[in-house]
Amino acid sequence: MRSDDVRSLLQAAVPTAAAGVLAAVISGVVAGGEGAIGAVVATLVVILFMGMGFVVLQRTARSLPHLFQAMGLMLYTAQILLLFIFVAAFKDTTLFNPKAFAITLVATTLVWIGAQTRAHMKAKILYVEPDSTKTEKPENSGPKS
Repeated sequence: MRSDDVRSLLQAAVPTAAAGVLAAVISGVVAGGEGAIGAVVATLVVILFMGMGFVVLQRTARSLPHLFQAMGLMLYTAQILLLFIFVAAFKDTTLFNPKAFAITLVATTLVWIGAQTRAHMKAKILYVEPDSTKTEKPENSGPKS
């Protein structure tokens, strides 16, 4: 993974983790220890799913750039569906508070998407990669005198 990819990943993961800590504190105050555990689990699930998706998307961009946009749309759709499946699977659990889990899952997902968007907007991405091996000046195709 390139260093700018790692930087983009960290620029999305760190705010998500901070939002998860805040959600754990709020859930702990509102719903007790089970609420805090639910918020922590939700934060870890979001960071894991979204982080893996980011890595897959970056690899796709390098190897199959013509599929990048379609892969991104499919990947985000799959991630949202998997998150809904997690909410449905753990709605009756006694391990943690399901409401705190679900609310934190949605909130940290939105924080991840916002932070990733901000990181992408601030990144200096070249649209055309300059050819460093070519040092010749282009020929003038105009009239010769």
